Amino acid sequence: MLAACLIALAALAACSSAPPPVETKVEKKAPAAPAKPPEEYRVRLETNEGAIVIAVHRTWAPRAADHFYDLVTQRFYDGSRFHRVVYPFIAQWGVAARPEINAIWNVANIPDESQPAVSKNKLGTVAFAKLGPGTRATQVFINLKNNPNLDKEGFFPFGEVTEGMDVVKKLYSFYGEPAPKGKGPDPARLEREGEAYLAAEFPRLDKIERAVIVP
Repeated sequence: MLAACLIALAALAACSSAPPPVETKVEKKAPAAPAKPPEEYRVRLETNEGAIVIAVHRTWAPRAADHFYDLVTQRFYDGSRFHRVVYPFIAQWGVAARPEINAIWNVANIPDESQPAVSKNKLGTVAFAKLGPGTRATQVFINLKNNPNLDKEGFFPFGEVTEGMDVVKKLYSFYGEPAPKGKGPDPARLEREGEAYLAAEFPRLDKIERAVIVP
C-alpha cells in the first residue's frame, strides 16, 4: 500500500512540474545609421543676450550644412563664445569651451563645395571660416553687412539669420580683431586653453549657452 502511494505521488509530481524552458534565438541587429541631415533645418543659438535662429539651406552648400548639423547635434557649440566680433563686418564663433573637444573636431576639416556658390555673403548670412582650400572645420561667422569681398575669396554661405539680428548687433565688439590688429584673443591660446582663457582675460565676450536644432 505504501509503495503504491509513493508511486502515485511521484507520478503526480511529474505531471505538475513546469516544462523545461524553450531556448529562443535572439537576432542581433547592427546599430542604426545616423540620420541624414535634412535639406532644410533651423538652429537656435541661446546666448546670454537672447536667441538667434539660423535657417540652414542644404542646397546652398551641402557639405557645410551637413557638417554644421553634426556639430550642433553633438553639442559642440555649447559654451562657445563669440570670440571675434568686428562691427560692421562679421561676428565669429566656433572654438569649443573644452580644449580636448576642440582638438578632436579641429582636424575634421571638410572638403570645399563641389558646386558654385548659391548665396552671396550678404547681411545676416552664415558661413564657415577658413584659412585656405579644404580648411573649414568648426568656426562660423555671421555677416554683419554685405561682404562681396568674401564672395571673391570663396566663402560659401550655408544659412541665414531669420530671428535675432537685433541680438547679433548687441554682441560685444570692443576687443575686435586678434592682436596685433586688435585687442581680441590670441588664436593659439584660445585653441589650447578654451573657455578658461576667455573667462580670465576676455570675460565680456558673449557666450552661446547652447545650440539646438529647432523641432
